[in-house]
Amino acid sequence: MFIASNPAWAKKFADAGVPIVGDDIKSQVGATITHRVLAKLFEDRGVELERTYQLNFGGNMDFMNMLERSRLKSKKISKTQAVTSQIPHEMRDADVHIGPSDFVPFLEDQKHALVRLEGRGFGDVPIRLEYKLEVWDSPNSAGIIIDALRACK
Repeated sequence: MFIASNPAWAKKFADAGVPIVGDDIKSQVGATITHRVLAKLFEDRGVELERTYQLNFGGNMDFMNMLERSRLKSKKISKTQAVTSQIPHEMRDADVHIGPSDFVPFLEDQKHALVRLEGRGFGDVPIRLEYKLEVWDSPNSAGIIIDALRACK
């Protein structure tokens, strides 16, 4: 559920004098920001992005809570919009899959992401890029949270 971007909720916070800073945390270097940058790079370099996915999995409570699929809708929307906003053309829903994938308890606070981008470059030649990102989830977001708290002060 989006709160900060929902005008009714934003008004409630403003009326109460309580700061609100966003609907999702962007980590320092995470899957979504790297995916955004590479999607933009494809477009900037003349490669039309045709299909892409980002599968995130980890072992902390965030991923455990997301086993309840009803909690995923807003997270999936925010992550998808973060990437597709970098692409000047429309992409079919079937060609973009971004979101939490699974809970793996032994990973503890580690988050893993598998990302793939597929496009066509000069001469209609296919280009595929895949990468795996591994981070410790909490420290990767800690600096951003500190900055958000400072901004609210």
